[in-house]
Amino acid sequence: MSSARSAIRVLVTGGTGFVGRPTVEALIGRGFEVHVATRAGDPSSVPDQAIAHRANLLEADAARTIIAAVAPHTVLHLAWSVTPGRFWTDPSNLDWIAASLRLARAAAEGGALRFIGVGTCFEYDWPADSPCVEGETPICTHTLYDAAKASLAASLRPYFAGAGVGFAWARLFYLYGPGENARRFAPSLARSLVRGEPALCTRGLPVRDFLDVRDAGAALAALAASDYRGDVNVGSGASIRLADVAARLATLAGRRDLLQLGALPDRPEEPPFVVADTRILRKTIGFAPRFDLDAGLRAALEYWARLEGCDA
Repeated sequence: MSSARSAIRVLVTGGTGFVGRPTVEALIGRGFEVHVATRAGDPSSVPDQAIAHRANLLEADAARTIIAAVAPHTVLHLAWSVTPGRFWTDPSNLDWIAASLRLARAAAEGGALRFIGVGTCFEYDWPADSPCVEGETPICTHTLYDAAKASLAASLRPYFAGAGVGFAWARLFYLYGPGENARRFAPSLARSLVRGEPALCTRGLPVRDFLDVRDAGAALAALAASDYRGDVNVGSGASIRLADVAARLATLAGRRDLLQLGALPDRPEEPPFVVADTRILRKTIGFAPRFDLDAGLRAALEYWARLEGCDA
């Protein structure tokens, strides 16, 4: 990175979360001056090389206060309500739309030149058997969460175009890795496997796009380092059945005997195919994942083994 690029100041919201932590680390690795807005009472979860600011963006004046304090060139907005089992229908999604609009306006009026928002693959009307393509695959409402994200992006595009701020919207696909909530697919299986307990699963027929969260953080940092404006999928671009992910986890753990596919009922509401077209991420932004699936799953197993006090 050039010396000019290394001076760029980035404000990251949600920088202590599952995706935020590796994103902050990747930005630091690229030489950015990184500031993290966090509601956490203890900013020690922020890497030493980043500057922590206590800020609750749900408070009316917080956005203007943090923008005035940091004066960022770029804002990377990750903060949102992601309480497991609740965020799909959480009324606070509406609060986060309002908070995000305040942040966007404060950033533009405060002199920021770039704003990166983070959405979800659930914004798409998923094709039955082909990848989701930015600008081509229709947007469709499934839950309050993805409706809130999509409506925010739809509002920010014309606002930032008129304000002269470069805007990018990154849609995250299926992320996994250290720090993931224990109730999600990969951790729930990994925890059972490292404990030596039966790893119960559905038949695992749906096809998904899995990306190591460390690669997701690196992809967002690459997006921040680019001049790209528009929507971009953040995924691996590779399709794999859930059953095959489960089998690879069990093989890596050396406990294929514990995996019980079909022990849990299939979920009829599950979409059959959710995979990213990653041509923009790879060709325009110039990013390619560092970790293949086995390497990422092995790291996840080791993480859960440490937490459970077991050998991976």
